[in-house]
Amino acid sequence: MEKIKHEYIEVNGLKHHVAEIGSSSGSPTILFLHGFPELWYTWRFQMIAVANAGYKAIAPDYRGYGWSDTPSEPEKATFDDLVSDMAAILDALSISKEPGRAEADFERFDAKTVLRNIYILFARSEIPIALENQEIMDIVEPSTPLPSWFTEEDLAVYGAAYDKCGFHTALQVPYREFRPKENSEQASNIPDLKVESPALFITGEKDYVFKFPEMENYIKSGAVKMFVPNLEIEYIPEGSHFISEQFPDKVNELILSFISKNIQV
Repeated sequence: MEKIKHEYIEVNGLKHHVAEIGSSSGSPTILFLHGFPELWYTWRFQMIAVANAGYKAIAPDYRGYGWSDTPSEPEKATFDDLVSDMAAILDALSISKEPGRAEADFERFDAKTVLRNIYILFARSEIPIALENQEIMDIVEPSTPLPSWFTEEDLAVYGAAYDKCGFHTALQVPYREFRPKENSEQASNIPDLKVESPALFITGEKDYVFKFPEMENYIKSGAVKMFVPNLEIEYIPEGSHFISEQFPDKVNELILSFISKNIQV
């Protein structure tokens, strides 16, 4: 991990933490984008693998995540902000709502405990559901061990970062902002997007997301290719939601294979 470099890039009025590794002599750049509660650190294994294969890898912390600045009004953060930030970061590197139920739940605990519970809950194959008199953090017994592939050292990295940034912006973007609009006027403003570029989707067969209504059929039937026609889908039988950390070698292999087929050096 010591070969990964870290810098701060100021764009759109905020300083963004960016991790990078690999050749800077014209090699293609692989941009790694995290989810929640993840950070640049989520992609540490993949970044090293693609760098060793001759590429440049960069992984930012989104605004309000980890070591990047938190916007002055987190509740106004949008998915467009995320897109704008990423585009501005690439340019800089010369590479061609109010707090809600989840925040109130998380605020009862320190960041490390919240993240421990998230990794325990969402590494399972079942959707975690709180009872009527519970919140999601109440589901985990304090004595429950972390998944075998996620260490206390890994947890400490996430905990330190979220101690700094909190969870407010992270819950807003992209999860709250990037969801179906509730009325027809809003819905009519959503463009009918189609991704024509080659794409790779790697998922674990035991990812709890498959348990959401129609999700498994949507992916496995190929219906998702209506919007991403050049999509390759790879399944890892024992994989959970946090697949890049659970099976880093396999994910590295699949990513490098995809890159070699689709990127001209």
